[in-house]
Amino acid sequence: MMLDFLSSTGWLFLGLVVAAIFTRIAYGVTDVIAAAPALDFFISLFTWIPWTVGVGCWGWMGLGAAVVAQILFLHAFCLVHRALRGKKGRTLTDAQGRVLGPIRNQLCLLVQTPAIFAFVGIRAAQLVLYPAIAALGRLPTYRQSEWVNLSRHKYSGLIGYDLLWCWYCDWMTGLWCLGSEMLRNIESFWCPIQFQSPEKNAHASIDFPDVKKWAPPNGTMEDAVRLIEQHYDKKSPNSWWGHPDHTEKKPGG
Repeated sequence: MMLDFLSSTGWLFLGLVVAAIFTRIAYGVTDVIAAAPALDFFISLFTWIPWTVGVGCWGWMGLGAAVVAQILFLHAFCLVHRALRGKKGRTLTDAQGRVLGPIRNQLCLLVQTPAIFAFVGIRAAQLVLYPAIAALGRLPTYRQSEWVNLSRHKYSGLIGYDLLWCWYCDWMTGLWCLGSEMLRNIESFWCPIQFQSPEKNAHASIDFPDVKKWAPPNGTMEDAVRLIEQHYDKKSPNSWWGHPDHTEKKPGG
């Protein structure tokens, strides 16, 4: 009996050790796949790869089938996850449903979904085009994992639809912010000229904070050329004028 007791204790201890090891591995893997570049691969598995396989094997019918399957799977995931985790208090979906109505809220979310085509295209440009542009134009590069990542799954109480759509927004917002940062460098270096429309200048100032420093719309080409010579010294990165890595040259400096 003592031998059985010791054997059972040993196996239990070994099981706990293995569980602890796998838990650490799981947490480590989760952190890795929650940020670019690993995140790009997993996003691809659930977005454009099924579309590509569908079109390649069955044409447009295959694309439609892939999209429908994705929608059904995501809804099933939300319902199952909510059932497993259990509802503990109020949720974002409940609050939004009270504002818009449950059906209208779900339809609104579905209408947003096709925007993923645009986001996948933008992400591809960030991975493929911007590095080449940055190398040729001496623009700053970025640690993309600081922008494109997922972290909202660690927020307490997110279940079902709340978790899924917060994941989507988490990825989408970081991706969009990175794209805006890249575009700031491109626009400020190649086209530092304000727009003729005051309204457009005001709107652009949100994403392009240095628009007020660009050449005035009623100026001359010499004004724009002088600004380029003033802000870019062939040594510092050719970043937008308020970028942390950019040291602005003073007039006459």
